This record gives sequence, structure tokens and C-alpha cells, in this order.
Amino acid sequence: MPGTRSSGLLALGGIALAAVLAVIGHLEVNDDLSPLSLTVSDFAVSDRGGVIDTAMAVLAAATAVLLPSLRRAGADRTSIALLAAWSAGLLAAAVVPTNEPGLPMDAAAYVHRYASVLSFLALPVAGWLLARRPGGPPARRLRGLTVASLLLAAAMIWSAYPGDRALIGLAERLLILTETALLVTVALHLVIAADVDTPARAVGNVGGAARR
Repeated sequence: MPGTRSSGLLALGGIALAAVLAVIGHLEVNDDLSPLSLTVSDFAVSDRGGVIDTAMAVLAAATAVLLPSLRRAGADRTSIALLAAWSAGLLAAAVVPTNEPGLPMDAAAYVHRYASVLSFLALPVAGWLLARRPGGPPARRLRGLTVASLLLAAAMIWSAYPGDRALIGLAERLLILTETALLVTVALHLVIAADVDTPARAVGNVGGAARR
């Protein structure tokens, strides 16, 4: 299915662009900010509307591109809804800023926090459900990435509360890398499945023509 292949390739391009923008955003910030102890949102708020926020919006859009093709490929509604929740939460976190590090949280910061939590939890659950579907993305890889994502999310929660934010930036960045790998796995599956499906359809069409 050409549309499915195009969606997968477009999503992979968006994911790659988001990764490049995120790296640029980290290189441009104040040297006093530590990626080990501060979250990506802490970096983003120092450059409001900059490349890190743009990277989050691009990643949300890349996920949205996958949804129609996954639906056509037979993904269940719950998986689609969870992926949509990940995309919407990521976009909300990009649009609504958190507070500056060390300042009390305001209403916008709470919106940002819970939008981020929604995203981080929705994506691995969607990956687990997609792994259950026959003919879907590689089940073992998706389950492994899902388990890793949930463990890293738990590490972030521990750090944010009883852990006094110890290494919270490291935990979050590992979580983002793992969840991005999950998205790449899904997008690659759509591309590969489309490439396999096209020759099969062509052979079937030739066979049907011969029988006629």
C-alpha cells in the first residue's frame, strides 16, 4: 500500500528531524544547565518557543501521521487512541510552558507536567497492545521497549518525589530515547510491510489476469 509506505517514511523523517532539533536545543542553552539533573522541559523554558519546543511538536506530528495507516493496517481503537493521546500530550507540553527551574509551579506548569505524564505512559501501553496483534510490528522488540519505558518512567517518578530529583534529567532522556525507538519500530514496520505487500499484490494481479 503506497499510502502506508509514505506515512511510515514521513514519520521516520519527522522523528529524525525532531532528534536533530533536540540536540541543537541542548547545545544552544546556558552552560550552567545540566542534562543529568534538569529535564528537557527545564532546557526548553530557557528558550521559550525555540528548537526544543519545535522538536516536541514535530515528534507529535510524526506520530499523528502514522495513525490513519495503522488503522487501515488493523490496529485496534485503543492503540490508536493511546497514540493520539501521546501526540496530543506532547503537543500540549510543547505549547504550554513549565516554570523556570527552582520556582514554584503555577497552573501552566501543572498542565505541562500532566500532559507530559500522559504522553510518557500512553505510548508504551500502545506499544504493548500493538505487539499483541498478529502481523503487527515485531512483538518481542515492542514488548522490550515497553518494559524499558515503564521502568524508566518509574525511575523518573521516584526521582521527582522521594528521590529529590536525583538524575531526573538522565532518566527522562533515556525514557525519551526508548519511546522514540518504539515509534521508529512502528514506522519501520509500516514501510517494510508496504514493501512486502506491493510485490504480493502484483503477483496476485498477474495471476488473476492469466486466469482470465
